[in-house]
Amino acid sequence: MRIVLGVGGGIAAYKAASLLRLFTEAGHNVTVVPTESSKQFVGPATWEALSGNPVSSSVFDEVEKVNHVRLGHDADLIVVAPATADLLARAASGQANDLLTNTLLMARGPVVFAPAMHTEMWAHPATVANVATLRSRGAVVIEPAVGRLTGKDTGPGRLPDPETIFTAALDAVDSAGPAGPGALAGTTVTITAGGTREPLDPVRFLGNRSSGKQGTALAAAALAAGARVRLIAAHMDVPAPEGVELIRVETALELRAAVHRAAADSDVVIMAAAVADFRPAQVVETKIKKRDDEADPVITLVRNPDILQELVRARDEAGTGTPTLIVGFAAETGDDTSDVLEYGRSKLARKGCDLLVLNRVGRSLVFGQDETEVRILSPDDSPEAALESAAGTKAEVSARILARITAELAARRS
Repeated sequence: MRIVLGVGGGIAAYKAASLLRLFTEAGHNVTVVPTESSKQFVGPATWEALSGNPVSSSVFDEVEKVNHVRLGHDADLIVVAPATADLLARAASGQANDLLTNTLLMARGPVVFAPAMHTEMWAHPATVANVATLRSRGAVVIEPAVGRLTGKDTGPGRLPDPETIFTAALDAVDSAGPAGPGALAGTTVTITAGGTREPLDPVRFLGNRSSGKQGTALAAAALAAGARVRLIAAHMDVPAPEGVELIRVETALELRAAVHRAAADSDVVIMAAAVADFRPAQVVETKIKKRDDEADPVITLVRNPDILQELVRARDEAGTGTPTLIVGFAAETGDDTSDVLEYGRSKLARKGCDLLVLNRVGRSLVFGQDETEVRILSPDDSPEAALESAAGTKAEVSARILARITAELAARRS
């Protein structure tokens, strides 16, 4: 495997030498790309001796080979360790002011960042936002270790052990699986994301806790796999990935119209949005007032259309060409009657979709969180079958979901 090891300018740069040795002893071909500031800690001679490859940090070296393009384009994996606060910020904003950031922009395979910085830097809102942005684009950002930092301080921000980074990097490659770079080239994928809002009056609405993080992570993973991606976005707390065709909606009925239009030329439709089951029967044109001399208002709800079921029915009735692969999402809570898995199986049978991604939700589960755990259900699964599951960051889980979708598409076309 061809690996680029980026080294940021932090005191932990010396630990990257051990990580490099782990990669080379496992038989991988590693090219080290240090930042200029990292050379203050470890010199190029060390990296060349340990990797057996020439080392550069300038876009003007090996110009005849277009090195700033070739390295990222050809790499099966890029690992940045240590990833300083400055390097994370430059990567998140898409800067290309040295060889390493150029290489990151050209990445076609998994990218793994191993942060190392002072605790206050790691907790700063700017770094938190940069990490969220990178993860939303499909990058893996490992949580830093807790321990002794430079000086006398102790806390989160320490570079993880080289063995931890090594394992996480290889896991990222495994997670990409068949949904790696180019696997979905020529494929159109439509994804819904976020939570719909159903107006009560000009001020108020009925909504839900969906952040849109899972939908945007799926969009980033599909883009990384080479697909043309259409993102139908209701309310989201995160930005849409660069490169998607973005369609904004607010209500369930608006989302319904948009996804039916989009499905006509889509190879895959992923219904990851949290669509309201009900909407107010009547929307009041003026703000509902609270008056002491009047009774409290009574809000009557009506059922929204079942968009997922409609998509399946429309596809099956058309019956021409290669059918669209339709993937549903089910955010469920168990109760005294059934557990989450039983509700998921029932929903899969009722909806008729090809795959159903099931997760358990609650006030502190899934909604708004960066990590999740799902099970992927198929109509072909027997009750006794071991269900495919995925856990980790929403970017990592998205890679697993896209890998399963890619495998399903390949089976249909074979």
